[in-house]
Amino acid sequence: MSSPSLSRIARIFHRIGWLSFGGPAAQIALMHRTIVDEERWLDEPRYLRALSFCMLLPGPEAMQVATYAGWSQRGVLGGLIAGGLFVLPGALVIAALALAYSALGTAPLAEALLLGVQATVIVIVLQALWRLSSRSLKGPARLVLALAAFIAIYALDLPYPAILAVAAGIGALAFREDAPGEAAPALPSLPLRTITLWTALWLAPLAFLWIADAPFLTSVGAFFAKLAVVSFGGAYAALAYMAQDAAWVDAETMIDALGLAETTPGPLVLATQFVAMSAGHEAGGAVLSVLAGLLTLWMMFLPSFLFIFAFAAHIDWLSGRPGLSGALSGVTAAVVGVILNLSVFFALNVLFAETRQLSGGPFDVEVPVFASLSPLALGLTLFAGGLIFLLNRNIVTTLALTAALSAAISLL
Repeated sequence: MSSPSLSRIARIFHRIGWLSFGGPAAQIALMHRTIVDEERWLDEPRYLRALSFCMLLPGPEAMQVATYAGWSQRGVLGGLIAGGLFVLPGALVIAALALAYSALGTAPLAEALLLGVQATVIVIVLQALWRLSSRSLKGPARLVLALAAFIAIYALDLPYPAILAVAAGIGALAFREDAPGEAAPALPSLPLRTITLWTALWLAPLAFLWIADAPFLTSVGAFFAKLAVVSFGGAYAALAYMAQDAAWVDAETMIDALGLAETTPGPLVLATQFVAMSAGHEAGGAVLSVLAGLLTLWMMFLPSFLFIFAFAAHIDWLSGRPGLSGALSGVTAAVVGVILNLSVFFALNVLFAETRQLSGGPFDVEVPVFASLSPLALGLTLFAGGLIFLLNRNIVTTLALTAALSAAISLL
């Protein structure tokens, strides 16, 4: 079968980009139906190998699969079109929501709607935690690793990248039996020219901003450049890292960012664009907000193009590496602990008006002041939990109903 035209790739991924609601699992299923079943650009084994490879990488795996599909048909230009159009619709919607949020966020009705979103986000993160843990914590060793990661980030405030590095090392040694047993093909040569070019493109904005003496944008760009290469576990883990390391982001904005990203097309990691735009608006108004959003998109998504264009030819070789498979298993277990920390962080900031620090030795733990519990926030969280866990309603419906209930209570 001949390769599709670039215009055909653009039409397909423009449609997928606007329909890609529901997080990575739904997005990967949508692409499988389109790319494998309908268009037949990839066969089933190749699609699954590409998906496994993208799960080894930091960043949004669904966007990376889209980029791989375009690259496999029409090279670098096909990959740019497919990956770019997968992200663009959601980025446009998030940009509009972030500007509206900055303009209207303090209005009483807007605050009531967002309280409903925040209450639902607690339940969404708990649902993600349950699904990921039931799938990845097979055996006591992985459970211990997840709990250790939670204690490390919540009670010891150890750096998120260091936690992942240690987990990867433990996994590479302890979980090697998870890897397939067949022999891997020979190692292809590294495309050093491609790696150098795309790395230079990725980091060029940071050099320009540093020379131009733009401290806010430089700090935003540097932070998201670092986040892009450690963002295993998707938006949940990325927000956990932001909660720990980004002093210019408040908890309420992060919770709102994730809730709104859940209701829009595109990767959930677009929540980082919302966070950056909100911080930019507070620091300098709408223009700085837009610049911060564009910079975040560049720093967060360009590495995904780099990974695919530089290493897609290595997929068959990488799929047979026992150490890599074990390292991914260790990282996934640690990410469960990191997401547990995120759920505690969100619950503390939504349900309680006040918290305090308990310190002892190396431990420093944030705990709630129980007298400051908000009955309304608790009731909305239980309402959202009932919709998702008992009535099996989807995320978009739950967000809409909980936000509407919060607004109705506020009006009454």
